Parts: sequence; C-alpha cells; structure tokens
Amino acid sequence: MRIFTRSIVLGVCAALLNLGSPPVAQAGMIGTLEAVAAPGRAADLATVNAALARRQVREQFLALGVRPEHIEARVAALTDEELRSLARQVGDAPAGGSALAVIGVVFLVLLILEAVGVIDIFKKFP
Repeated sequence: MRIFTRSIVLGVCAALLNLGSPPVAQAGMIGTLEAVAAPGRAADLATVNAALARRQVREQFLALGVRPEHIEARVAALTDEELRSLARQVGDAPAGGSALAVIGVVFLVLLILEAVGVIDIFKKFP
C-alpha cells in the first residue's frame, strides 16, 4: 500500500512540474509575397468551390465516375498559381454560365485529377 501511494505522489509531482514548463514555440519570417497571397487564396478557393458546387458540374463529374471527395481533395491540394488560374477562368465565364464554360471547368479539373493519378478516365478512351 505504501509503494502504491508513493508512486501516485511521484506521478502527481512529475505532472505538476511538467505544467510549469512553457511549451516550445518556433517562429519564422513570412515573406511579403506570402502575406499578400494568403487572402487571395481564400477568395480564389471560394470562387472555384462555388463553381464546382453547381448542380450541372456535380452531375457531370458523377457521370464521368469522379467522386465528390476526390474533387474536394484535389481542389484543396492545388497550388496558389493553379487555383488563381482556375478562379480566373471561372470568373471570366459569362454571367449566365454557358455550357461551354461548365465543360471547360469540368475538363480542366478532370485533367488535373488525371495528372495527379486520382482518376483514370482518359485511359478508357482508345
């Protein structure tokens, strides 16, 4: 019984001593371009996600055998430059959202998914 009590007391003492030590923090420099590009990425991501959330685009992806979680994962993995380019293409589309613009966005996303190896849609064609 005494050994058990002693080990509990030692464990509590070690825990209390550990609470007093500050956590380790690391800091680094953030470049001006990174700081300026951060808000732009969020806006570009919102633009692309809004375009991909359209019913016609989702139906086209499902018809081609692309699952929605693959789309979301790939869009999240896009570099800033790729995301900016895709958002610019979506933003340049007519306000009515022509079928050509939807097909272009779908093709571009499929091409990116194919290049990364998430899907094998283009290997099905002879």
